[in-house]
Amino acid sequence: MNGPGIQLTLAPELHVFAAPGRRGEQVPTATDGVSSVGHVVESTGVPLTEVGRILVDGTETPVSYVPRAGESVEVFGVDRPQRIAGAPLRFLLDVHLGTLARRLRLLGVDAAYENEDIGDPALAARSAAEQRVLLSRDRGLLRRRELFAGAYVYSDNPDEQLRDVLGRFAPALAPWTRCTACNGPLREATKDSIGDRLEDGTHRSYDVFAQCTDCERVYWRGAHHARLERIVDEAVAEFGGVGAP
Repeated sequence: MNGPGIQLTLAPELHVFAAPGRRGEQVPTATDGVSSVGHVVESTGVPLTEVGRILVDGTETPVSYVPRAGESVEVFGVDRPQRIAGAPLRFLLDVHLGTLARRLRLLGVDAAYENEDIGDPALAARSAAEQRVLLSRDRGLLRRRELFAGAYVYSDNPDEQLRDVLGRFAPALAPWTRCTACNGPLREATKDSIGDRLEDGTHRSYDVFAQCTDCERVYWRGAHHARLERIVDEAVAEFGGVGAP
């Protein structure tokens, strides 16, 4: 771009996306005179999914605004908790976020997940068709215009990823109500009704069971329950919701 120059300031939380030279206050930035301020921001590396308010000379301005020479543009991150209008809050996670998907489901959050790489166009189309917030660490994917909504997952650590998503969107938590394998709802199951699906040791050792209404997977408090309960209890303590049964 070599048109009118503006002064661009990115909020500190957006610096992770920008080159070092873009991270100061009022960085001189050339535009082409016809592109929107949203396009200018994206050209710095910042996905618009991570942008909240944009102020031009102190006045809040939509991303469609075309900046003029000499204007000062301030770009802020999204407010937390972030509210998603137009549909119930539910998520779609890309192929790299399987652990996060399972943990969200453990907490009763509606989290669809593709365990195979179906490609960016298909993911974006599913986000739009099902009105799901797409969670991804792929900045290019988050720039696709057909998305219903999206959010960048900032960490590659599952514990930090979970805290980030819960803190950003504040979803209602209902632990132990959703299948971690397929995202379907769980129902209480009696030992008699699912006994033929259990190994002898499990049949003798456990009395409380749940079953997915979609894939029919059976759950009980097995060897991994203590670890899962810790994840649930920590999330509930910090972000609210219903504790373990």
